[in-house]
Amino acid sequence: MREGTYQTPCGTIHYWSDLSDPCAAALVFLPGLTADHRLFGEQAAYFEGKYNRIVWDPPAHASSWPFRFHFDLFDTAEWLNGILEKEAITRPVIVGQSMGGYVGQVYAQLYPDRLAGFISIDSAPLQKRYVTAAERWLLKRMEPVYAHYPWKLLLRSGTKGVAVSHRGRERMREMMLVYDGDQRRYAQIAGHGYRILAEAMERDLPYELKCPALLICGTRDRAGSCIRYNKAWHRNTGIPLAWVEGAGHNSNTDRPEQINRLIEGFLADLT
Repeated sequence: MREGTYQTPCGTIHYWSDLSDPCAAALVFLPGLTADHRLFGEQAAYFEGKYNRIVWDPPAHASSWPFRFHFDLFDTAEWLNGILEKEAITRPVIVGQSMGGYVGQVYAQLYPDRLAGFISIDSAPLQKRYVTAAERWLLKRMEPVYAHYPWKLLLRSGTKGVAVSHRGRERMREMMLVYDGDQRRYAQIAGHGYRILAEAMERDLPYELKCPALLICGTRDRAGSCIRYNKAWHRNTGIPLAWVEGAGHNSNTDRPEQINRLIEGFLADLT
C-alpha cells in the first residue's frame, strides 16, 4: 500500500492506501484508541485486489506524530473527509474498530450522504442516552490513570484486556511498544481520546446512520460495557448484529477469518 500524508493545523496524519479501481467501494479502516494501522493487517491483506483500501494511523498515534492535542472527534472526522477527497474516494465504507467506530459515527453526522456503508467492530453507539453521567465523568478523567499506572503492568493489562488469542495479544503489544519509554504520550493519547469521546456524546446529536450498516462484537469483549451497548444499539435501531464467538475487544485480530467473511458478505450486499 502507498503511504500518504495529510496536513492539519495540529500535525501530519499518515495513511496507507491502494486505490486501483475508481469505481469500486473503498474500505476505510479506522483503528481504535492507542492502536494503529497494523490493527487491520489481516483485513488489508485479505481484500487486496478485491476492493480499494485505506487505513491510517489516527491523529497523534504511531507515525501521525508529533501532533498537538487541540482537536476533537469532529475535527478528526473532517480530516478523514479531507483525506477521502484528496484520494478521490467516492464510495467509502467505514470499518471502525472501537474508537474508529465513534469517528465513523461523527463522519455520518457531518456527511450523511457520503457513506456507502458502515461497519462497527467492537464499538458502541455515540448517542448520549446510552451512557450515564457518571460514565461520561469518568471518561474525562482517565489520563492520570494511564500516566501513573506502572508501564509493565499497563502493557500486560492492555494486551490481555483487548484480545483473547495469542495472535491478537501480540499485535496489540507491538502497537503499544511504540510508546515504550514515553508513557506520558501514551497517557495523553488515551486520556484525550476518552475526553473527546465524552464531549461528543454530550453534544446530544442523533448520529444517525443513513447507509447500510453492520454491528460486530466479540462474545468475550470485556472493554467497558461493549456487549451491553451493542445489544441495545441493535434493539433500538434494527441494525444487524453479528457475534464473533470467543473473540475479545479486538475481534478482527482474534478471529480475522470470520471478520473478513462478515465484511465480504456486507460488501456483496451493497452491489
